[in-house]
Amino acid sequence: MVLHTVGEPLRLEELAEPDPQPGQVLLRVAACGVCRTDLHVVDGELPRPKLPLVPGHQIVGRTDDGRRLGVPWLGWTDGTCRYCLSGRENLCEAARFTGYDLDGGYAERVVADERYCLPVPDDYDDLQAAPLLCAGLIGYRSLRLAGDPERLGLYGFGASAHIVVQVARHEGRRVFAFVRPGDDAAAAFALELGCEWAGPSDEPGPEELDAAIVPAALRALARGGVVVCAGIHMSDVPGFPYELLWHERVVRSVANLTRRDGEEFLSLAPRVPVRTEVEAFPLEQANEALARLRRGEIRGAAVLRVD
Repeated sequence: MVLHTVGEPLRLEELAEPDPQPGQVLLRVAACGVCRTDLHVVDGELPRPKLPLVPGHQIVGRTDDGRRLGVPWLGWTDGTCRYCLSGRENLCEAARFTGYDLDGGYAERVVADERYCLPVPDDYDDLQAAPLLCAGLIGYRSLRLAGDPERLGLYGFGASAHIVVQVARHEGRRVFAFVRPGDDAAAAFALELGCEWAGPSDEPGPEELDAAIVPAALRALARGGVVVCAGIHMSDVPGFPYELLWHERVVRSVANLTRRDGEEFLSLAPRVPVRTEVEAFPLEQANEALARLRRGEIRGAAVLRVD
């Protein structure tokens, strides 16, 4: 599935098989998660994507010798800048990203730098594993940057939140879900996965929060609390009075992920154990999957099945 012009539907096309260069592997794609970042790319909210482009960065595939590997968003870094050399490769200014700068997994074949591929736990089939590679990874990094909260708020309950809540509960945290007003199905899903409360995001929760993921939560924070903004693209953060930030409250963003994040999370996920709920679509229905995600109609995560 190929994006030629932002804002237009993807086109189903027959492409030449990609030719792996030194250090790259050729993978037969089995599944590829459909992420909100894909929407930002397709809708033109992220600037200067490679065009034409094959989107997709939650890829589960196999090499010719039978190894199963995951290909995440971070596809390459220079390895020499001050960020890479200080364990912060996610901030590399020359980084290249799968499904944005590099062709991704909405395809039958994909090439990837083997150094940035991740081993996929045997505990998950291909469809279940795909969301772990972004929804899971960015949620895991967000949770780590939130510190050590007892009371964690999740604003919005999509693919990432439905994984984060399981990790947070495994760690003994109390989790509160804030969903779109009127979205009773999302609230019920959050409670099913271990949140102790779920309610509308335009109303205060039952308690102050020690940390929350997404900026609307600032008013709900206790003193010393942390808000983590986990999206690669968001609408402008509205102005707010300083008193909401006072008492050592913190607002911070999460940018991408590191290979270490991936290794840690994919080792942890089977021990929780994280259960991913997926809705599968054939590859040729990628536009329908994106449209359903745009309308908020996906329970858990959408995944393209490549037969």
